Amino acid sequence: MDFNITNHSHLKLVNPTQYRFEHLATQLKWRLQEGRGEAVYQIGVEDNGLLVGLTEADMKASLNTLKKMAEKVGADITLLREREVDYDSDRNTRKIAEVLVRKVPDDQQFLDLRVAVLGNVDSGKSTLLGVLTQGELDNGRGRARLNLFRHLHEIQTGRTSSISFEILGFNSKGEVVNYSESRTAEEICESSSKMITFIDLAGHHKYLKTTIFGLTSYCPDFAMLVVSANTGIAGTTREHLGLAMALKVPIFIVVSKVDLCSRGTVERTVRQLERVLKQPGCNKVPMVVLNPDDAVSAAQQFTQSTCITPIFTLSSVSGENLDLLKVFLNILPPLSNSKEQEELMQQLTEFQVDEIYSVPDVGTVVGGTLYSGMCREGERLVVGPTDEGRFLRLKVGSIQRNRSACRVLRAGQAATLALGNFDRSLLRKGMVMVSPKMNPTICCQFEAAIVLLFHAKTFRRGSQVTIHVGNVRQTATVECLHGKDELRTGERAVVRFRFIKHPEYFFATD
Repeated sequence: MDFNITNHSHLKLVNPTQYRFEHLATQLKWRLQEGRGEAVYQIGVEDNGLLVGLTEADMKASLNTLKKMAEKVGADITLLREREVDYDSDRNTRKIAEVLVRKVPDDQQFLDLRVAVLGNVDSGKSTLLGVLTQGELDNGRGRARLNLFRHLHEIQTGRTSSISFEILGFNSKGEVVNYSESRTAEEICESSSKMITFIDLAGHHKYLKTTIFGLTSYCPDFAMLVVSANTGIAGTTREHLGLAMALKVPIFIVVSKVDLCSRGTVERTVRQLERVLKQPGCNKVPMVVLNPDDAVSAAQQFTQSTCITPIFTLSSVSGENLDLLKVFLNILPPLSNSKEQEELMQQLTEFQVDEIYSVPDVGTVVGGTLYSGMCREGERLVVGPTDEGRFLRLKVGSIQRNRSACRVLRAGQAATLALGNFDRSLLRKGMVMVSPKMNPTICCQFEAAIVLLFHAKTFRRGSQVTIHVGNVRQTATVECLHGKDELRTGERAVVRFRFIKHPEYFFATD
């Protein structure tokens, strides 16, 4: 995949002529479009990557020019890092700088990244999310996570069983926008140029199916694996790591609760993680983030290379190193570039239905992700497949993104769509809403190349399994194994499955 926030090198931007300034501003506008609203400029670096550096006066003038360029195209600048360089044994101190340029949002078109939050039960996932999104440190007894729980039994046990969504915004200057100043979700969206949507998944083993559904259905861009410093790799941690890797979701790791144990214990947990990540099955390169410089490098390298796995060590109680995670999230770029986004938007509309609600005075509402195309209020789509394999006509009413009204939904964005008086009983999770022009095809049986990660018994014809493909989750029977009679742990095969209840629709990439 293309890496989006590209580093654009400029030796210096001192007192450009009007013509040169207009050219540079046009170039910046194009780069912001290419980077979906973000770009990183390196000042004091030759086009060939040579670190020449600038004197303090030239650096100040260059940053001032870049600020004016940004203002002209409706953007703000943030100095990410500045460092001294040795060049030609010059007596004067010379510096290079990296600057984030980010557009001020307009009409709900903020950059939205989805991060699935994984980790064993009691690893501190919900507490960390509470601290990030509420802006208040935890009291050490789980106060921060109470804001995230949706069900009474979750509050009583302190454990998440459902999937919840939390938002953290960053404005055009790179400052955190969260609930700390009594903001509503609408205000957070309006003030943010970039939004991180955290998908808080269940850690307990008995909710593993819910966790898998969250990873396959909500199309996360990244996964954040939370590991408790005092327990290390325990419970479902390995399974969650394996799931993210099997689904090719780039993963970074947060070692939490460092306030509860000694520095030696924290280092032991980090070493344990490094060993697991370097194993032949993982082939990852661990990158421990110790300072803001590391956080900037980690964000840039993480999306350039699928091998890099950043590791943060922090506390939700003392706040230690919490800012390093925020720096990382602030400049973490999207995985797809504007060209790929444009291509997806040109295709016919496909919206996957993940949630169904009945809302007083609104009627039936569905939540999910627009996989391709664009969707507008008043659009006519078809939804299905029903148990009989049919698709039913409907009309989209209002659209909401992150609880704010939205006129146009673009490919890759998650939203809720109001369907008015459409009969809710005709809908189920796993359905799709598509353009009537698509003439959608469905299947009752399909073939897949599989690897059997673990099975207590032998896997053979007649076995029943739960199938997860995108937002589809249904029991299927093994019809046949090509070239084999049975399958054991670790073996591969091409298998034909048949759905037990009703046909399903698969997206093209599946």
